[in-house]
Amino acid sequence: MSQPARFSFRAACCLVLLSLALWRVFAVQPAAAQSAQTLKLLPASKTTATPLPANATLAAPPPGGELYIAKRGDSVTSVAHHYIGQTSYLTSSELAEAIRSANGNFSSTFLKAGQQITIPGILPAPIVEKTIPVARDFEVRAIYLTGLMAGSDHGLRIIRRWREVGGNAVVFDIKDSDGSVNIPFENALLGSHHTPIRDLPKFVRFLHSENMHAIARVAIFRDERLVVSHPELAVKSHRTGQPWRENGKLVWTDPSQPKVQEYDIALARKAAESGVDEVQFDYVRFPAEGDQKDAGFVFQTEHPDWHRSDVITDFLKHAYAALHPTGVLLSLDVFGVMAWQRPVDLSHTGQDIVNMAKYCDVLSPMIYPSHFFGMDGYDHPGDAPEHFIGESMNRFELITKGSGVVIRPWLQAFHWRTKTYSLDYIKVQVLTAKSKGGIGFLFWNASNDYSKPYAAMPEMRSAKDKYFRGDELPGTAQASLAGSH
Repeated sequence: MSQPARFSFRAACCLVLLSLALWRVFAVQPAAAQSAQTLKLLPASKTTATPLPANATLAAPPPGGELYIAKRGDSVTSVAHHYIGQTSYLTSSELAEAIRSANGNFSSTFLKAGQQITIPGILPAPIVEKTIPVARDFEVRAIYLTGLMAGSDHGLRIIRRWREVGGNAVVFDIKDSDGSVNIPFENALLGSHHTPIRDLPKFVRFLHSENMHAIARVAIFRDERLVVSHPELAVKSHRTGQPWRENGKLVWTDPSQPKVQEYDIALARKAAESGVDEVQFDYVRFPAEGDQKDAGFVFQTEHPDWHRSDVITDFLKHAYAALHPTGVLLSLDVFGVMAWQRPVDLSHTGQDIVNMAKYCDVLSPMIYPSHFFGMDGYDHPGDAPEHFIGESMNRFELITKGSGVVIRPWLQAFHWRTKTYSLDYIKVQVLTAKSKGGIGFLFWNASNDYSKPYAAMPEMRSAKDKYFRGDELPGTAQASLAGSH
């Protein structure tokens, strides 16, 4: 090819390449820029094919609430369980119902991924509740609830029902005789444990909002959980050197063991610091059954001149000193038969009523008529409530005379060993106890069935001062739980 031809060919190629470059600059790039501008100007509502990040679409949470973005597999129940500790609600089912109500009363069980819901009743800070101090002769009208029941929806219904018919107090377990601790409590002897009452200050605030006197029951020395996990704290067998058993059962800690005493006092203080109004000690005694001669205790070596009653009195002296400054009352459950002051009962249980009365505010003898078998010549003591309530109260009033302690009895709210359990049975017990000097009463039913007391209370309340005075907590409730549930 000649030199001019080569030049013409090269020139032509250069022109083609230059044209392509100019086309990319002036045609393709502006089009891309225009397309990008169009995407930026599209409103958000036109991009719903792919959900935006949760934080890009959150609305302002309502007062006292929190917004939650559901994840795949979430249910109303699981969300409520997750949030219950952060809210004013007492049970997960109560919170679940409130969640539905706060979000248009939807009925579905499961939530859709990305669904926004409001969690109502969020607390700005953990509840701190204070004891409502009352005089020791405050007239308590109470029922008993297990820890499991107290922490349940059914338990809350029982409490509200009891309040409606004229009750003003509830006794609830924070430690039962099997050793189960029902509240959060950190202690080296306890370890991890199930807590039916997840938040004690919150539960106490609920009771106060219902104008209820809150009584935390602690089963003291009968503690199966503790002796199984720490057998070194159990009563010892003289014969074998192994943990002693009461009728084959390993259930008793050594009441004279300092570690056991410190553990129980620490738990009681935990309750007091959580706002309860009264701490009640049950099983504040030595084992009364089994081979007593084979049972060995620390005090027999440390204080050889002591008797069992000295151990109980010394323990109560320390417990009362630890609890009384907090403003709570201390009440003690004692066997009803201790009113008879039989030497055999005193030597086994260690419950010297005269000395115990010095270190408590209230004595609560368990004077269930059906439990007095073999007493006073009655073949069916359960059908003689007037006699056994009256005789017990007379005796307890006599042996505690001048001590200033209040006698507030446990009364029978169950049909065991009686054919006459009825509305009138309830009324007879309350009337007899009051007429013999008792101030207030506590109803016991292990199953928490109070149908007979429910029926009797309105009639007793209407007969002013005949059955009870009708005392109420001083002032108004400190604070209601948010959410009006």
